[in-house]
Amino acid sequence: MNAPLWKTPAQRERERALKREAVLRAAARAFSEQGFHRTSLDDVAERLSVTKPTLYHYVRGKDEILFECVRIGLERLDSAAASAEARRSGGSGLDRLIVLWTEYAHIVTEDFGRCLILVGEDPLPAETRKDLRALKGKIDKRFRGLIEAGIADGSIRPCDPKLLAFAAAGALSWIARWHDPAGPLGVDSIADQTIRFFVDGIGAGAAG
Repeated sequence: MNAPLWKTPAQRERERALKREAVLRAAARAFSEQGFHRTSLDDVAERLSVTKPTLYHYVRGKDEILFECVRIGLERLDSAAASAEARRSGGSGLDRLIVLWTEYAHIVTEDFGRCLILVGEDPLPAETRKDLRALKGKIDKRFRGLIEAGIADGSIRPCDPKLLAFAAAGALSWIARWHDPAGPLGVDSIADQTIRFFVDGIGAGAAG
């Protein structure tokens, strides 16, 4: 049976969404490697082997691209945190925190997460930054909630949840700055060793 000559609206929309994601992903890599201000739309178009005007079918400009890249990175972190938060039968608060921290390390070493860490929202207009920072606050609240759950169930020693959340997020985020995909250590190994530094200090059975 011959394939339909014309694509359905749903097929066209899916194709557009895939191409838009390709634009955002290429831009995220360029921003991370070259910096936001040193990256032009011509650079992004060249990476995709298309013309600059072609990009305007999918995005309005650099600010929109960066906003979307950072938003996607944040939403992936928020989704991971929400999943760990909802996994009530998935072990202690510490167990769920380890799952989240491991996922966090993977997200910040992927295209959108890396752009979130290396570039962030600072180059964007104040009003736009406000929306993204609100999402950051939501993620931080989820992190602290898991730490508080661990303290409550005895799997984490009493500590300042805010301080631990900031310290762990800072350490895990920094992986995006020095991780070499071609290096000898994979993300799983890096995540495991980094998380162990915290767990050995915060686990209820730790010395001290």
